[in-house]
Amino acid sequence: MSSTSTSFIDNANNVTTQSLQIFQPMFTMFGLTIIVWIYMYYRRITLFQKLKIDPNIVTPQKLSEISTPQVQNPSDNLKNLFEVPIIFYSFIFYLFITKKVNSFYLIGCWIFVLFRFLHSFIHCTFNRVTMRFTVYIVSTITLWIMIIVAFIDLFV
Repeated sequence: MSSTSTSFIDNANNVTTQSLQIFQPMFTMFGLTIIVWIYMYYRRITLFQKLKIDPNIVTPQKLSEISTPQVQNPSDNLKNLFEVPIIFYSFIFYLFITKKVNSFYLIGCWIFVLFRFLHSFIHCTFNRVTMRFTVYIVSTITLWIMIIVAFIDLFV
């Protein structure tokens, strides 16, 4: 976005640079989702080529039966990226629309994103469940804390 466009937005809608920064963690999460999606298909296509399977005739049940953890884990992780992160995306829009963006929420959003990246890395590679669960808990508790603080700020 050019500086003219940014100035226009800032002047027209009273949107601050800090308010717009709240979208950086969201777009970073979009990037993570794209990376996991590409990795999942790379693993599946490699499996189909290795086993000489026609992907047009494979049923979901058959895919599940023949998939190794190296193929199944990225698929499971992609599904995970459409669970708790959806609440995160909604919360970002809430913060932006209500003009509640501040450094507390920016830092919290980046913590959430960092631990979601770690979660995906662990899940798609060596998949140590206790470690994956720990980083999942940190990311999710970070989100819940931000939501509770916003709730208190709005209603109390």
